[in-house]
Amino acid sequence: MATTQNQRLGIFLALALVMAATRVHLSLFHHDVWDASWGIFFLAGFWLRGSARWAFPLLMVEAVLVDYVVINSQGIDFWNHYCVSAAYWFLVPAYFALWAAGSWLADRRPGLNLRGLGQAAVAFLAGWAACYVLTNGSFYWLSHSVPQPRSVGAWLANLGDWYLFFLEATALYVALGLVVHAFAVQLSRTLGHAGGHSKLSR
Repeated sequence: MATTQNQRLGIFLALALVMAATRVHLSLFHHDVWDASWGIFFLAGFWLRGSARWAFPLLMVEAVLVDYVVINSQGIDFWNHYCVSAAYWFLVPAYFALWAAGSWLADRRPGLNLRGLGQAAVAFLAGWAACYVLTNGSFYWLSHSVPQPRSVGAWLANLGDWYLFFLEATALYVALGLVVHAFAVQLSRTLGHAGGHSKLSR
């Protein structure tokens, strides 16, 4: 959880870079990688709590721009792409659900203990579930790419087909982010103690 504006800006730029690099589905070494976008919005809500007015819209704009550039680079009109329909705009509330879950976790200032891990798990699963239902449900019910007839049973089957993939991908990036967070907290404490000892020795 950043405290200064410079820290917030640095974290935002780092998250935006990771999202851009993975959302095009190519790593720096030209191997397919999982899209980090869902994890990025959760971590952004956690680290940039209180900055939703500017950070969330900018990340949303970046996500749409990356999609637009990638789709058009394939010679396909953006509005005629398989993934783009009225359902596409449900990404806004879906991603905000992840942001809100991260912010909820940040409000509780979780410690590096079992209770903190439990809070992180609850926040992550709640935000992920809301995002998954919104994105999957809106695509199934609103996209012209889904063949008729539609049914609740078929939608639930589709939810079951894809949930593990999206859960694993998002959990991986969130776990990596929380490891970085734990390391940063421990480093800050170590440097704080070292600074305190230095002052006492003078």
